[in-house]
Amino acid sequence: MQHPATGALNGQVQRNGVEPVRVGVIGVGNMGQHHTRVLSLLKDVELVGVSDVNVERGLDTAGKYRVRFFEAYQDLVSNVDAVCIAVPTLLHHSVGMHCLQAGVHVLIEKPIAANIAEAESLVNAAAETNCMLQVGHIERFNPAFQELSKVLKGEEILALEAHRMSPYTNRANDVSVVLDLMIHDIDLLLELAGSPVTRLTASGSRASDSGQLDYVTATLGFASGIVATLTASKVTHRKIRQISAHCRNSLTEADFLNHEILIHRKTTANYRTDYGQVLYRQDGLIEKVHTSNIEPLHAELEHFVACVRGGEQPSVGGEQALKALRLASLIEHMALDGTVGQLEESAPMLQGSSAVMV
Repeated sequence: MQHPATGALNGQVQRNGVEPVRVGVIGVGNMGQHHTRVLSLLKDVELVGVSDVNVERGLDTAGKYRVRFFEAYQDLVSNVDAVCIAVPTLLHHSVGMHCLQAGVHVLIEKPIAANIAEAESLVNAAAETNCMLQVGHIERFNPAFQELSKVLKGEEILALEAHRMSPYTNRANDVSVVLDLMIHDIDLLLELAGSPVTRLTASGSRASDSGQLDYVTATLGFASGIVATLTASKVTHRKIRQISAHCRNSLTEADFLNHEILIHRKTTANYRTDYGQVLYRQDGLIEKVHTSNIEPLHAELEHFVACVRGGEQPSVGGEQALKALRLASLIEHMALDGTVGQLEESAPMLQGSSAVMV
């Protein structure tokens, strides 16, 4: 059922030159609101409409951006080329499958699905329908991460650290902190390490009555010898988004909130007077790397639309998201029962469907 919002566009939009990509947003809660805002600003995009189970919220959003509201998301799907899905994680599979089977390209928020089987089903459906499936691992598009990747290409990485902390909110309480926050850094560290995970330990605690883990720390051992530690929290009284790379010749720190990168290098230089007296000594050098100020979501959605238009595969497709989910599932399982994981060097539990999801 369609509801015309105030100022909504009616009928067929006139297109000149290259036709815009017709996009809709399913779910206009916290993240869906941002998707709608950014899509309304992108060139060569026609934001057709939005859909949400909360009719009042959906109508309000549709009116704000002068588009149509669809009470049933299935009606929206039949009017678009692509959709952004920002519904609760437990609904990712059912909504995503309908869209893919309707021949519509999909950007779905992370995690790709609530469990491994559903994620594999989405990946297979995308392949069978020849539709693009992009997953919203938005930090891949953070300018700080993109510059960090460039800086580390010439370094020998010894260890990686990731900290992702937030104060407690009522958002995303249907999943643990592993699937809500840590999965971002799981994806990033897998990309930076470029090696299979062979060892894993994890522990965590609950601080709320949601029944979900609110604080988790995990340590990963990679086949290459790199060691990584990840900490994610929903109960820290300060927002932190940082990755540090300990390299043989440097320490690189990336701040994802401030889009800032600092490179620390060990160097010693004495500054003397003409008579040889040491005035002061420099024991280290700090380099500051400049990054762009582009909003990561803007870059992510531009990439999505470009892939839809050009028929290319996204930088974070279903397979990459599935790999991150498999590791996240193992971390969550071990944090809950306190076990220690020793994986084969080929990491079969990360590559097959035998990972446990609890």
